[in-house]
Amino acid sequence: MLECGRGSRPAAEGLQGSGMIDPAFLATSHALASLPLCEARLQDDARFPWIVLIPRAAGAVELEDLSADQRTLLLDEIVLAGAAVRAIGVALGRPVTKLNVGQLGNVTRQLHVHVVGRREDDAGWPGPVWGRGVAEAYGEQALEGATRAAVAALGG
Repeated sequence: MLECGRGSRPAAEGLQGSGMIDPAFLATSHALASLPLCEARLQDDARFPWIVLIPRAAGAVELEDLSADQRTLLLDEIVLAGAAVRAIGVALGRPVTKLNVGQLGNVTRQLHVHVVGRREDDAGWPGPVWGRGVAEAYGEQALEGATRAAVAALGG
């Protein structure tokens, strides 16, 4: 696991056993960092630089389930994740030209926010990333490069 600093710490894979992270996220993403509020995870779909932020707030399903201070912190972490998504794009040789941020929760109810890097030549442009084709898992080298870039941008 890569080390993180400046306010973040190594990603908390250990939260799996406590049930804090829905198993759906564990099956489709890779741990990046534990930020002050959220677990940051790299979505395992190499078509898009994509980070999922999962607040550590028991039972939270909607933004309104967070306190005002937590919502402010979440916004700061979304901006930080946007920088990390852009860093992933650069590391993979496909710089991001547009950031998409979404909080849906229609499939996985646990509160989470998607931060997705987009380009006009990506697989789903200009539509949403959801329901577009089949996810393409990262190869070993691309995963390592994406992870290193993201962790560095997240404060590692």
